[in-house]
Amino acid sequence: MVLMLQRSHLFPAALALGCLFGLAGCQKSAPADAAAVVNGRTITFAELDKQYQFQFGNGTEGKADRPGDDFRQTQRLELLRSLIDAEIMLQKAEKLGLTAVDADVEAKFTEMKAPYTKEEFDKQLQTRRMTVEDLKAQLRRELSIQKLINKEITGHINISDGDLQEFYNQNRASFNLPEPQMHIATIVVTPVPDTNVRNLKNSKAQNEREAAEKVKMLEAQIRQGADFAMLAQNYSEDPNTAPNGGDLGFIQDSALEKASIELRRLVTSMKPGQVSPVVRTPEGFRLFKLISREPAGQRELSDPTVQQTIREQLMTRKDQLYKAAYYEVARNEAKVENYLAKSVTSGMPATKK
Repeated sequence: MVLMLQRSHLFPAALALGCLFGLAGCQKSAPADAAAVVNGRTITFAELDKQYQFQFGNGTEGKADRPGDDFRQTQRLELLRSLIDAEIMLQKAEKLGLTAVDADVEAKFTEMKAPYTKEEFDKQLQTRRMTVEDLKAQLRRELSIQKLINKEITGHINISDGDLQEFYNQNRASFNLPEPQMHIATIVVTPVPDTNVRNLKNSKAQNEREAAEKVKMLEAQIRQGADFAMLAQNYSEDPNTAPNGGDLGFIQDSALEKASIELRRLVTSMKPGQVSPVVRTPEGFRLFKLISREPAGQRELSDPTVQQTIREQLMTRKDQLYKAAYYEVARNEAKVENYLAKSVTSGMPATKK
């Protein structure tokens, strides 16, 4: 009896020792509502679902949107992987004292909501089931991670003259223009109401009269010296070019053959830096600015435009390479438990022996 009592006292200690060394049957259960745990910090299913709503709205319609559907679950797994990566990076930013301050967050928040009315912005948040606090918390994470990337990766990238020369030698043919081309920017004003149009001033003409008045106002400001790119960002109704200051990029002469004779004649007669008068087009009114004109022929490395193009491409390549490696090392150093992935694999069919 005494011996049995002594053994009963020993059993809990032995069990604890076994759990300490990871013996079978002593696995720690997942924390409540934990989709994943990163270095002891939990990413909850509530957070995952909120981000899913933000990324995908109500999800794709039909079968793929049903809870538990394979397609939706795949999306959630991919999204959780990105949240895990973001959490790893955020923790590194915090350790290095790179967390975004309130002023950074407020500036980005103001920029984000600028194209919308208050009612439209509130509706966007409501659709994604987010509060202002949720959005600001997300912005703080994103800005903190960007500060980390800038300090740890982008700030260390150096493109030497030798790098420029090597790239040019390997890609010389791509800098030989087969025909003349023009770098053009535009401002667009349309007479048709469209709730999808976004610019910094949230400006949209609703009819023919408003469109005509608006484009005349813009033309007058340009003649008075206003910056074309800034006006495009503030007022242009082309969602594809307005964010870039109306920049259409380089257009080859042959591409202008699709335009009307009058428009082609106008653009080809302009000088670099010149802005056209108002042009009526099928979609509404346009103003064009000729930024530069490039003749056909071989571009040499001494051309500043060639150097800038090569530098940007090399910067992008190195940034992508270093970032991928940096993330991989950070993942290896982190302690991650992905409970959503484990729950999915637990439902996999048993392997036949």
